[in-house]
Amino acid sequence: MKYGYARVSTLAQDLTAQIEELKREGCEVIYEDKFTGTKADRPKFMEVLALIQKGDTLVVTKLDRFARSTIDAIQTVKTLFERGVKIHILNMGLVEDTPTGRLIFSVMSAFAEFERDMIVERTQEGKAIARQRDDFREGRPRKHSKQQVKHALQLLVEHSYKEVEEMTGISKRTLIRRKQELEASQQI
Repeated sequence: MKYGYARVSTLAQDLTAQIEELKREGCEVIYEDKFTGTKADRPKFMEVLALIQKGDTLVVTKLDRFARSTIDAIQTVKTLFERGVKIHILNMGLVEDTPTGRLIFSVMSAFAEFERDMIVERTQEGKAIARQRDDFREGRPRKHSKQQVKHALQLLVEHSYKEVEEMTGISKRTLIRRKQELEASQQI
């Protein structure tokens, strides 16, 4: 039996493209995770590993969907090979239980881990540079400008939160938070 495994790192990401590739490859059952690959406890991945048997094939679209750590990837492949399970990584091909197959897999796993580490390093470098700016703020940018919020807070003098929300499109919760931030900055 062919088992497919699809994974994205966050809930906001979409699995559709991976699932379509796995279906085209003939996977009868597809397991999906929206879970970071840096964690070993990916629930659906563990589920498919527990179910898969001798003669079955595990199919993933890319090596980095399978494992992010070289050591983890090699250990998982070794365990699956010992159980008589085939592994097909669509962007690499069938991983065979031969010295050459294991070598190629090990090298590719090392490159996948290196690529991931480089992405993390570049992200951290970018954040470090951004933190040097006076206007740096961690996290998602604010939806409304300071002027918009200031105007909405002035409207609160004569209107209710609900009315101001309808007039400006700024939620009550945001108005309350910005009002608290303003009051806290004035106390300092």
